[in-house]
Amino acid sequence: MSTNTVDPSEIAKFTAMAAEWWDPNGKFKPLHMLNPCRLDYITRQIAAEYDRDLSAALPFAGLHILDIGCGGGLLCEPMARLGATVVGVDAAERNIPVAQAHAAQSGLTIDYLFTTAEDLASTGARFDVVLNMEVVEHVADPLGYLTACQELLKPGGLHICSTLNRNAKSFAMAIVGAEHVMRWLPKGTHKWSKFITPDELFDLLTRAGLEPVDRKGFQFSPITWSWKISPRDLSVNYVTAALKPT
Repeated sequence: MSTNTVDPSEIAKFTAMAAEWWDPNGKFKPLHMLNPCRLDYITRQIAAEYDRDLSAALPFAGLHILDIGCGGGLLCEPMARLGATVVGVDAAERNIPVAQAHAAQSGLTIDYLFTTAEDLASTGARFDVVLNMEVVEHVADPLGYLTACQELLKPGGLHICSTLNRNAKSFAMAIVGAEHVMRWLPKGTHKWSKFITPDELFDLLTRAGLEPVDRKGFQFSPITWSWKISPRDLSVNYVTAALKPT
């Protein structure tokens, strides 16, 4: 397996937590809380780009979707339920049987692979949509990784990437708050120095051969204890959409 963008220390963190992917109160509780907001953005972007009606029974039928860093399948399973042909890949080997077992229990057909974006791209595999959620801040070479993501897209394909901004607020919330105060995540899950600002990510996406077309914030409300999409507040969690030129 190619490892030129893989950070072994990051893989070790998620390997240690693999068994807890589907526990909504476990170490992945923040992702379970964020997932409805992520899915709202993802489904709306795909529907708009491919002119799909989200009220239809299987609105993503005929679309090939790749989720890189799929973990236990928190995004793959909803995409499959919407009718897409889904491939999920992860560089942490222990995540794959967890994802496979849960998909089988859910009656879903999803192709889960233990591999990297670079190795999959080298096979010639190409997709209509590449999901790249909360991964880029964990890789050793963000530009190399995003270039592989671009190569995995068909011309005109859609790339959706979310990550964490790098500023004092993100340090306070994502590291001090989530890891030390709330203890939602094990200490050391994130490295603040590897967080990426929205402008930096747009530049990386452009250098990787993609055309950024949108960015929004994922904003947490301590009052409602829930997440919402914000067009202005990208101060901590945020998401981008980009297209591969035709």
